[in-house]
Amino acid sequence: MVLLKNPKEEEKNLKKKRVEAQTKKKAKAVNFGVIYGMGDFSLARNVGLTREEARQFISQYFETYPGVAAWLEQVKEQTRRDGFVTTLMNRRRYIADINSERAGIRAAAERVAINTPVQGSAADIIKVAMVNIHRELKQRRMKSKLLLQVHDELVLEVPEAEIDWVTAEVPRLMAGVAALQVPLVAEVGVGPNWEQAH
Repeated sequence: MVLLKNPKEEEKNLKKKRVEAQTKKKAKAVNFGVIYGMGDFSLARNVGLTREEARQFISQYFETYPGVAAWLEQVKEQTRRDGFVTTLMNRRRYIADINSERAGIRAAAERVAINTPVQGSAADIIKVAMVNIHRELKQRRMKSKLLLQVHDELVLEVPEAEIDWVTAEVPRLMAGVAALQVPLVAEVGVGPNWEQAH
């Protein structure tokens, strides 16, 4: 039996996916931008808001998530005191300018201090996941190969016969790297190339 998709329905679904992807991308940019100290001018320019709308958004963001503001201050204070910041897996990054008398230099050092536990921890997690996945593929004598890592994504080349195992086990291996208060979740996409796997 052959099932044909309704072209209008398919086009509607494709548009919805594009909008969701754009919204997700914009939300991610706003979220990270605000956390890393993006001001109202930059936020307005990046997202297409007026400066007043951006100012209100930033204010509302920190009112809605007061724990984020408290965490940001805690990281900066601890880094000022210790001279370094650590990732989730205790990798240290020394930040010499955190106590600079020059406001611009100090602000840049504060952004690095805040970025390190977030992006540095994400890097630690994906590296451990890669090692675990490579080890598992090797032990099982599988033909699947890790090809590359792009931020928080891993791209594998997988023979048809191994797709079921890889789509079930690789997300489990990735999510099992660290036990966090908010569980890690790994999604899988399958396709003939990276774009179509999304």
